[in-house]
This record gives sequence, structure tokens and C-alpha cells, in this order.
Amino acid sequence: MRFFFDLPRFGQFFAALRLADGRVSRLRIGMMVCGFALIYCVIAGRLAMLGMMPELADKRRAVAADSMTSSRPDIFDRQGRLLATDVESTMLYAEPNKKVGDVDEATELITAVLPDLNASELRQKLSSKKGFVRIKREISPQQQLELHRLGIPHIGFMREAKRVYPDGNEASHVLGHVNVDNQGIAGLEKWIDTGGLADLHLAGLASGRALEPVNLALDLGVQHALRDELLMAKELYQANSVSGLVLNVKTGEIFAMVSLPDYDPNVPAGSIDPTRLNRLTTGVYEMGSTFKALTIAMALDSGKATLASQFDARMPLQYGQFTINDFHAQHRVLSVPEIFTYSSNIGAAKIALAVGPDAQRAFLKKTGLLDQLKTELPESGRPLVPKAWGEINTATIAFGHGLSVAPLQAVMATAALVNGGLLIPPTFLKRSEAEAQALATRVIKPETSDKMRYLLRLNVEKGTAERAEVEGYYVGGKTGTSEKVVRGHYVHDKLLSVFMGVFPCDAPEYLVLVMVDEPKNWGDRKGQATAGLNAAPTTGRIIARIAPMLGVKPRRDLPSADHLILASRRIAN
Repeated sequence: MRFFFDLPRFGQFFAALRLADGRVSRLRIGMMVCGFALIYCVIAGRLAMLGMMPELADKRRAVAADSMTSSRPDIFDRQGRLLATDVESTMLYAEPNKKVGDVDEATELITAVLPDLNASELRQKLSSKKGFVRIKREISPQQQLELHRLGIPHIGFMREAKRVYPDGNEASHVLGHVNVDNQGIAGLEKWIDTGGLADLHLAGLASGRALEPVNLALDLGVQHALRDELLMAKELYQANSVSGLVLNVKTGEIFAMVSLPDYDPNVPAGSIDPTRLNRLTTGVYEMGSTFKALTIAMALDSGKATLASQFDARMPLQYGQFTINDFHAQHRVLSVPEIFTYSSNIGAAKIALAVGPDAQRAFLKKTGLLDQLKTELPESGRPLVPKAWGEINTATIAFGHGLSVAPLQAVMATAALVNGGLLIPPTFLKRSEAEAQALATRVIKPETSDKMRYLLRLNVEKGTAERAEVEGYYVGGKTGTSEKVVRGHYVHDKLLSVFMGVFPCDAPEYLVLVMVDEPKNWGDRKGQATAGLNAAPTTGRIIARIAPMLGVKPRRDLPSADHLILASRRIAN
């Protein structure tokens, strides 16, 4: 707003008034004086505002800085134990566009206090025309005091939040990590940002401790026990990697998840190593004979087979140059329970062929195995599904070859086989049974689930999973050993061993998955790297440690699966 005043014309104005009226009333003069006084007040106010503009700019810059250094919500496990938090630290910054004085002198003084700084890089920063440059993060109180005493113009200190993970590697693949600006870039930390935290940061509304904490389903005690046992298994079997998880089959909550080798989220550079990816959600694998549980459940539920049904496993199946054989070949007709306990590839293939390719594909679709799994973790592998689904695909997928899925997907589907037939999306957040029921989809009948619990327990009593037995906990499970695909071909001496363990099998509460990638030391059975010799006993050791933590009490002198499950539930063949 601008005002111009011409004094000669102002005088002429009063002269005209005198000529018109002959005289000027005192009242009119008083009113005019007040009007001019008001005009001058407006001018003075405008000048004062213009004088304050630099301070407003500084204030806006301070707000932006506050949003940049704002806090993230704390993360707790299900018992209220702290897994991730922000701590305040001090950062040294400069405003080179305001002139920090003699750049060489300033560089020399600052590096004398902070000798780890690169002098040439610091000189370049101080010589720039930027309004803000970060010089060093996490300076100590003593260093801050010494730098303050130097009196270098236009350098300052800013409090910022640094993410800290008190337990280091313990739950790295679940928690993920943040970047240098405290923004989540992996795991649950990234999920927190996608949930709106990043927008709050930009708005300057996420500072301090006002954010609600994130409460996970994860149990730190169970997580530690799982990781400890997997570390020992990795060394014992000289494996490339070992992974495992613990899932509540009634709620879909993930109580523990470990993929080794892992990394320390306090030093997130380690996550770049491709060997340290989360194999349970990011990787996709052929899950081997663990798929036979799905194949048999599909046949039982459809009525194409019963527990009394028999299938001819005397001869291998031949498809062109591809031959389906049995590792534990019996060379005879096998019942459905025998196909499961002997882990017969031939028997499983014939069961699937009796159901048919279309029905098999539909069943795997409704159990969530043909679509990408979505959880709170952003990292999720997409299943590798055959483009053409003919008889050969049906036969091989029946025993876990020809379809690659994320291990967590396979766990979700297997949990549905034992929890009464409900497919429950897995979650890393706390969830009640009522909430899980609201999300659940029925995929098999309750009576089919009863039969699958019987088969899983029977397999531990006298099948390929005997080494998973834990006295008092009535473990059931299925082994799976698959040859890995390298450059498009199966390699006989590169194996992935998998075990799915359920306990207690008559009324399942938890499912434990263990994966051993390329085991090379097999104890008293050298030359055999099957899951029954490594993944199964590892699962048994894990269950023995975690069951008391989970409140599962041991029971003594339990009857066989025939008596406790079949008889008590009056399951017909």
C-alpha cells in the first residue's frame, strides 16, 4: 500500500474551503486531523511488518526443521517391552548464505573440535550459497559447548530424533529400519510411514511423544528363543541360511519371525547385503512335501478321497522325460495316511489327479497361494504360478514342485488346515480371536480339519517327522525337502529343507515353521539332507523352549492320534 501527499495542493484545498464557507469550523478540522492520524498509523504498521519479514522467514525455517527432526512412535512387543524408540541428539549446522566469516578459519576451528570431519568437504559446505547445510550429527554436549565458545557466526545446533533399537539384530526383519532423516524405509518402520506419519512430519504435527505407540503381536522372549535355536541350527548344519516363524493359528498373529543371516537396524547399511533379505516374506520357494497336506485336505474336503482310500504307488509316474519317484519308496498300494507318513510323491500326485487340475487350482486360489500376500510388511514376494496348468503341473504341485510361494503364505494356508478350516490373514499387530473371526474365510470343513490334525500327529508318531517329537506337547507336522532351481534346472545337491510343526495337535494353538537352506552336515546320517534330519529336530527344540513362554502346559501319557483325535471326535473314514 502506498500513499502520496502533495503539500501545495493540500494548501489549495484549504483555501478553497475558506472561499466556499468563509470560515472553517473547529469540528471539521478536528475530524480531518483524526483521519490523517489514522492514515499515518496504517503506514507505520506496514513498515513495522516489513521490518519483521526476516524473522518470519526464520520462523518458517524453524518449523521446517522441527518437522524434519520430529519423532516416530515407539514400538512395543505384546508384553509391553520396548523394541524401537527415538532418542534426542544434537546436530551442528551452518547457514552459509549469511556468511560464516573467514571460511578457512572457520574450517580450521571446527575440525579442531571435530577431528573426524573431512576438512575439504567442510570448506566446500561453508563456501556454498545454501541457506542450510548439515555439518555433523550426534555431537556430544562437550563438543557443543566448545563449538559455541568459538563464536563462529551463523552456525547453530539443532535437536533431532535418532531411531534406536535396544535389542539390535533380534527382530530386524520385522521392525525394518529408517534412513538418516528418520523416515521408515523397510519393515514395519516403512508401514508406519505409509500409514500417514510422513504426512504428519511434513505438516509439523508429529513432534514430541504425542504419537500413539505401535503394539505388536511379536513376543520378544519367543523371538529370542527362536533366533537362538536357528543360529545354532545354521552352525550345526552348515547351512547358507535358516529361517523360522511362530504363528497363532486362532488369530493369525505372528509371535516371532527370524531370517538368518540378519542385520542390526541401528547400522542399516547391513541390510543392503542380498544374503540378508527376509526370506519368509520377500523370497518365494517351492515348499516341497509340506504341500502334501494341502493336497490331501483338498481331496478329503471334496469327497474325492477318504482316510480309507488307497492309491497305487508301485511304479513311478512318467511324463515324457520327467519321472516322479518316491524317496521312501514302498512299491505297493498305499492308503491316504500311508501316503502322508511315507511322504509318497506318487501317491500325492495320484490324489491330485483324481481331483483334477481345475479343482486344484481353485483350491490353491481360495487358500491364498496364488496371489501376493499383503501384510504390514511392505516386502512381499509374488508367487510364481505356471502359465499353463495341465496334468503334469497338477502332479508336481501336489508334492510341492512347480509352484513357488512366500513361506508366510504357506504357513497361512497350513494354519487353516488345523484351526477348524478358517483362512486368517496373518498380522504383525495384536489381534483378538473375535477380530480374527471377522476376517476369516472358510476354506475346508471342520471335519476335514479334524482329519488333517490326525494325519499331522500320526506323521510325528511314526512318519518322516519323528524327530520333531517333544514329550508332553503332542506335536504334529509335515516335512518337506525340495531341490533348488539354479539357472532353470533342479540341482540334486542343493536342497531346501522345511518343516511345519503344530502344537498341541489335538487342539492346535501355534504353528512353527523352520527352513534350512542347503544343509551340509547331517550328523549320524551323512549324505542325507532331508527335512526330517534337520528342520524337524530344530522345530522340536524350538517348541520345547517356547511352549512354556506361551502358556502351553505339558501333558503326560497322551494316547496315540488314533485314540485321542479320531476316536474322541468320532471321525469317519
